[in-house]
Amino acid sequence: MRIRKMTPNDWKQVSQIYLEGIATGLATFEQQIPSYESWDNAHVEACRLVAEQDGQIHGWAALSPVSSRCVYGGVGEVSVYVGSNSRGTGVGRLLLEKLIAESEAAGFWTIQSGVFPENEPSIQLHRKVGFRYIGKRERIGKSNGVWKDNLLFEKRSKTIGKD
Repeated sequence: MRIRKMTPNDWKQVSQIYLEGIATGLATFEQQIPSYESWDNAHVEACRLVAEQDGQIHGWAALSPVSSRCVYGGVGEVSVYVGSNSRGTGVGRLLLEKLIAESEAAGFWTIQSGVFPENEPSIQLHRKVGFRYIGKRERIGKSNGVWKDNLLFEKRSKTIGKD
């Protein structure tokens, strides 16, 4: 399995994996796949990755800014999705570990994730790579008409933001 930078040509496979995540009802509040242009505008170019083997993409990870305010310029929101046939194989961990390294190289001092409480595999993944639980937002949004809580996890850089 190779982790590499995502390219626009990867969008067809990336969006299919995103759709699989939406279908679980456990991964996102989103209900449909955005256009590539919309997705591209919402994610940090330096922090977009895919897990690929033999031309097949098995998962992807990316960061989006949490705010347009400059004081939050080093804080990013994590997205990590693994294809349905690759879940439980370590692909998510490879992606998230590489995303952590790429985020620090790009100057991020904090990355955060919002995870549905029912998504135990994602909770465990975040904990395994050093994220810490910081709180719960209750009934923060609806998914398929049902109010959902969101657990917040963060990972602080060990080297950036210490001064």
